[in-house]
Amino acid sequence: MGGVHLRRSEEHVAEVEALAGVLGGRAGLPELLGALKYRARPSPVGRLLGRAVDRAIAFDSYDQRDPVWWPQGITTSADADPSGLVEGRRLAVVTWYAKEKDGVRRGSRVTFLDLDTLRYRHVLLVDARFDDRGELTLSGVRVHAGGIAWAGPWLHVAATGRGFLTFRVDDLLRVPGDDERPDEIGLFGDRVASFGHHHVLPVRYAHQAHADEGHERLRYSFLSLDRSPLPDAPPDLLAGEYGRGRQTTRLARLELDPDTWLPATDEEGLSRPALHDGGVLGMQGAVRARGRHHVSVSHGPWVPGSVFTGSPGALQRHRWALPMGPEDLSFWPSDRPGEDRLWSVTEHPRRRWVVSARRSWFDRRRS
Repeated sequence: MGGVHLRRSEEHVAEVEALAGVLGGRAGLPELLGALKYRARPSPVGRLLGRAVDRAIAFDSYDQRDPVWWPQGITTSADADPSGLVEGRRLAVVTWYAKEKDGVRRGSRVTFLDLDTLRYRHVLLVDARFDDRGELTLSGVRVHAGGIAWAGPWLHVAATGRGFLTFRVDDLLRVPGDDERPDEIGLFGDRVASFGHHHVLPVRYAHQAHADEGHERLRYSFLSLDRSPLPDAPPDLLAGEYGRGRQTTRLARLELDPDTWLPATDEEGLSRPALHDGGVLGMQGAVRARGRHHVSVSHGPWVPGSVFTGSPGALQRHRWALPMGPEDLSFWPSDRPGEDRLWSVTEHPRRRWVVSARRSWFDRRRS
């Protein structure tokens, strides 16, 4: 199958440099990890609500019940580095999108969570642009952020019908004193407002989704890394569509360039994913692990979620595998396959957990 492609925007070099200049230079990941503010906690409830779950981590009480921000995507330091460590830490990165409140649309953010200390911090995703007068402007990134993949230096964030966006982790910037304008974003003289977030991450690239004539544009509902192509090659990017009713539920594989870890392009400058039918309705996330696809499906806020495993078109359902409201999936491999983990995040207020599940649990239940 084919007929869809992505076109990469110009790199937002000048815009990111200008914003870094306003904020006094880059903070980077080490500074952020030294300022993790909030504390998560182990959750026996989240662990018991999913049959495959062996660990569940709950956000703090405010983030658990927050009606504005909703968790969606997940990736880990195991995606960024085969050792599983970045800056000497085991990390999860979770995306959130904001529902409109009092006429304000805050956009999307990412959360860096230390899986050992359970400390975490939120980072607002922002778009820095020059207006018609050449002045720098700042806005929130308004995407559903249903999936994320940490590939080398990049965070790729799903943007549904728009394709996906790419951020460079080294571009993390600190915003001093932003609590004074928690409902605003922008540049106000020599001050920056970012909806109360003390760290921001600006867009580097937009990968815009298109379709050839007679084809339907792919919806990038979620993303993950597929490390199965070759041992010494960069992983592929796996994407897929959330669909209901008559909507398509396709899965797509996108090759990454070994030099840049950005989507590989052809002579026309386009990235052309390989498409596969055979997904399932309501897919929230998908990973390929040990040669098999693993797909998460939510059944709402009251019923535990399912995971489908196998090959596209022949996926087997495992009921009650994850707690209610599972979203994106990420694979954490191990040298000992029995210790492999799938990571997910659940979205509903008071039922928000970062969870890990033994991949081998699904092997034992193959038909």
